[in-house]
Amino acid sequence: MVAPPIPPATLVIFGATGDLTRRLLIPAIINLTRSGLVGDDLKILGVGIEPGDDASLVARLDSFLATLSDPILPETDEAWRRLRQRVSYLSGDFMQDAIFLEIKKHLTSCNAAFYFAVPPQFFGPLVEKLAAHGLTSEAEGCFRRIAIEKPFGTDLASARALNARILSNVTESQVYRLDHFLGKETVQNILTARFANMMIESLWNNNYIDHVQISAAEIVDVGTRGKFYDKTGALRDMIPNHLFQLLAMIAMEAPNGFGAEAIRTEKSKALSALRIYTPEEAASHAVRGAYTAGTLNGHEIAGFRETKDVSSDSKTETFVALKLYVDSWRWAGVPFYLRTGKALKARDTEVVITFQQVPFAQFRKTDVNRQLPPNKMVIQVQPDEGLSIEVSIKSPGLSVDTVPVSLDFRYADKFDISKMTGYESLLYDLFIGDQTLFQRADGIEAGWAAVQPFLDIWAKSSEMPESYAPGSSGPSCADELIRRDGREWHELGESRHNQDENKVENTR
Repeated sequence: MVAPPIPPATLVIFGATGDLTRRLLIPAIINLTRSGLVGDDLKILGVGIEPGDDASLVARLDSFLATLSDPILPETDEAWRRLRQRVSYLSGDFMQDAIFLEIKKHLTSCNAAFYFAVPPQFFGPLVEKLAAHGLTSEAEGCFRRIAIEKPFGTDLASARALNARILSNVTESQVYRLDHFLGKETVQNILTARFANMMIESLWNNNYIDHVQISAAEIVDVGTRGKFYDKTGALRDMIPNHLFQLLAMIAMEAPNGFGAEAIRTEKSKALSALRIYTPEEAASHAVRGAYTAGTLNGHEIAGFRETKDVSSDSKTETFVALKLYVDSWRWAGVPFYLRTGKALKARDTEVVITFQQVPFAQFRKTDVNRQLPPNKMVIQVQPDEGLSIEVSIKSPGLSVDTVPVSLDFRYADKFDISKMTGYESLLYDLFIGDQTLFQRADGIEAGWAAVQPFLDIWAKSSEMPESYAPGSSGPSCADELIRRDGREWHELGESRHNQDENKVENTR
């Protein structure tokens, strides 16, 4: 099926001089232009507080695109040469009415999408200003949509308040809450892998699955974002959005169809089924840590509490691990272990489904005198996007012995996705009006409800997060959390190219 091109539209980007615009949004639109999905009837209107005009914004974008590992230059890239002619810029305070009057003059198409590439404190006021000036009113055959980046709230109360504020001015069908993880090919492929393969979906339940691990590890430290991170922390920054979106796709029931509302309803139901812990349960089902000073990627870094704009007695975590349950018939008794952190040993976002141990009594009269490793499915989100299934086979030779091997699929081996930013599908769906990959209000609130007990107990606790060395796998308390159940974390950064235990040696 060939995807149709987007209709004529104007993309209004609030915060157009920021990093998100030049690093992700514009390259994604260039890729869509190359593919023929964006034509010359898409206009980009940047809005920002910094002084400037159309030429200055284009010059900023030119300068950045020229520094990419595969430079995008107007002299050699036709898509960018065409697109840059349709980029304009308005400078002004978008909390004042004047800028919205100017925006209205620039909307030559009745279709418009407003992208909020701004700090979250502006989300509510921006929607109210747009609505007050009639910029969100839709006419027959025309759309007006709002794209909002995370974070969507800082706790359950603020998420509910923000949803109420937004939905009092626009309808849910106009709101596109982005989570850039959902733009990853592998994430989108989870639904296809599950529901298009009977051998997978038939095993996708508590009869066969022992536990699920979802990890999002970063090798970077907090860097210059100390002020933001000290107020946010790893839990707020990653769990209710990125990791819960992965969890929802793993845990959801099969939708009645692959329409947006059917899928979003099942995802919201899965998140609503997350067990809400008592304070006592929350304390025993979560651990947190903060990195110390040390060497990271060959460079000396300061500890988190010594970072600029971070309080010296900060209790904010840079690492968090949780043990959660989805209380449904399919997942009853199956723990979901989630972990995320900064300054770790590898950049690695993955979902690991570990199946139940197989009976091994039939091997008692052979040389197999150890416990067989369980089968695993590893969904690699980033880097090296792909999917692998770990199984046991007999090693070559006259004796009967088993070795684990990995059946691997990597997107890069089959498809050219090297230039993709992950925003192509999100922006395309925004323009054509497909909300499948975007979060709904009830799903957002269900996610915050599940993490609220952890926020509450940590806010009252005087205990500091456990220290961990940069370049490690995190604090020892994370290992203790999962080892209490007789399990181990999947090794961060484990690659198909260095899994020595998976090499089959001919013993003949």
